[in-house]
Formats: sequence, structure tokens, C-alpha cells
Amino acid sequence: MTTKTKRFLALLLRVIALGATVAAIVIMVTSHDSATVLNLTFEAKYSNTPAFRYFVIAEAVAGGYSVLALLLSFNSLFSRLVLMMDVVIAMLLSSSISAALAIAHVGKKGNSHAGWLPICGQVPNFCDKVTGALIAGFIASILYLLLILYSLHSALAPLFALKP
Repeated sequence: MTTKTKRFLALLLRVIALGATVAAIVIMVTSHDSATVLNLTFEAKYSNTPAFRYFVIAEAVAGGYSVLALLLSFNSLFSRLVLMMDVVIAMLLSSSISAALAIAHVGKKGNSHAGWLPICGQVPNFCDKVTGALIAGFIASILYLLLILYSLHSALAPLFALKP
């Protein structure tokens, strides 16, 4: 693979990862729905849950980093720093998705041991948007994993190159 092809592939992965983080943020921030039960109106929105707020903040950090990495990726001096930061961002995304997924599961299934009832039957639009945001977040996380593997391959390939 030529150097230009390698750079293009890394650039493409970073742009798609940026798009996935932006999509996750937009979908989660616009997720809100309300339900009326016994003449009481309940509103479900992402900002009511700390795990969902953490998810949005983590996706925003990853998106900001993606922009910065796109600008720095052309300079080979920062390649090791970019690799280390890719690992940090992948861990951040993984933890935020795990937290948001746990809350989403409780929203969908409830928790009979704690007496928590599922809410997705009353606010289905909210739950559908949260699901979409989590899918976009998973895509971003997978793309960062691919970026890490690609960067490791690029960094270690010269060490294992066959010498005639």
C-alpha cells in the first residue's frame, strides 16, 4: 500500500468517526418525549440522566479530538501522540456507551428488584432516539478501535519489515 493510500484511509476513518460522533450528539440532544399518566405530565429528555449527559460530553470530546487529529495527522512528529490519544478517546467512548446503555436497558426493561418500571412504553420516541444515538456511538467506538489497530500496524510495520 502506498503512503498516499495509507494517509487517505486514516483520513477517511477519522472523518467517518467525526460524523458518527456528531450524529450521536445530535440524536441524543434532540431526544425528548412526554407522557401523561393520571393527569400528570412527565417529560423524558437526555439531560435528566447523568449517564446520558456523560455520553453527550464524551462524544463531544471525541468529536473535538477528531477535528484536532485531522489537522495534526499530516505531521508525522505527532503520530505517536495521536496514537496514544486515540486509545484514550476509545476508552472514553467505551465507558460513556456502557453507562448510557445501562440506563437505556433500565428504561426499556425496568428493574423488578429495585421497583423501577420500564418507561419506553410511555415515551417510545425518546427511547427510539436514544437507541439511535447509542448505535452511532457504537459506530464511532468501533472506528476508533480500527484507527488504533491501523496506527499500531503503521508504527510497528517498519520494525518487522524483512531485510534482504
